[in-house]
Order: sequence, then structure tokens, then C-alpha cells
Amino acid sequence: MSSPDTEELATTPAPLGTDEPAMPGRGRFWRGLTGSLAAGMVVLAVLVLAIAGICLFTGAPGPGPLMLIGHPVAAVVALLAQRGADGRTGRVAGFAGLGVVVSVTAALSLFWWN
Repeated sequence: MSSPDTEELATTPAPLGTDEPAMPGRGRFWRGLTGSLAAGMVVLAVLVLAIAGICLFTGAPGPGPLMLIGHPVAAVVALLAQRGADGRTGRVAGFAGLGVVVSVTAALSLFWWN
């Protein structure tokens, strides 16, 4: 059951402020891509740490200390850059997204593609 106040809120568009992009669809793909890369880096870091824990208990050789430090650092850098990309518009958001791509690419090339 809705009241007149909630119906008015549902039909009234939000005012455009200085933080809102002029075109709502602009940058959506880029932010989605960089957000997915940042989230994937976090998942990869958690998996590497979990595998290291399993290897510690089973006595199997596991990832080295460089991987155990590098993956979480890359994930944190990617998340901070993504936060900057989500909170800003224009060139600042584009460069923050580029920071996400560079962080993820660096981690993958240093730890996996060598």
C-alpha cells in the first residue's frame, strides 16, 4: 500500500547535481569493466590465500611469500582505484579506472603470465 508521498518520490526524477554525469549512460561500460576487474582481483587474492592455508596444513608446496603479499596488495589498490572511479566523473574517473586495469594487469603478468 503506497501513500501519495511515496508515489510522488517514485515518479519524480532525481535532480542532477554536480556529481551526476550529464549523460546517464556515459561511462557505464568502463565502470562496469573496471569494477569487474577489481572484484575478480579480490576473489583471486582470497583464493590464493585459501590455497596457501590448505597447503600449509597438508604439507604440499604452495604459493610463495611474494604471491601471498602481492595479490592482496594488488586487490586493495584495485579497490581503492575503483572507489575513485565510482565517486568521480570525467577524466578523473577514467584515470582511476585505468589504475584498476594497470593494477590487475601488473598482478597477472608478474604472478601468472611469467
